[in-house]
Amino acid sequence: MNLVIDGSKIASASDFYRQLADALDLHSYGRNVDALWDLLSASVERPFSIEWRDSDRSREVLREDFHAIVRTLDRVVEYDKAARWPDKFHYSLL
Repeated sequence: MNLVIDGSKIASASDFYRQLADALDLHSYGRNVDALWDLLSASVERPFSIEWRDSDRSREVLREDFHAIVRTLDRVVEYDKAARWPDKFHYSLL
């Protein structure tokens, strides 16, 4: 699955988590980096990728929240790599 996050529509971290939850049709989702880790490391089927479009704008708006989200995405990439699964999580900042 390829999920697209539209950074032009993000004014807060909640907007990022809402886009993610809406795209995955999640009705109860914690909307924080801990919930993001839980979701991406254990709950989504692989292969799974996120394209974060207008990520530079999100970086400017979210500041530390942006970096916390990206650190979590990096953790998931490393987790999948260590698990040596043939299908993995991937993300790109566009």
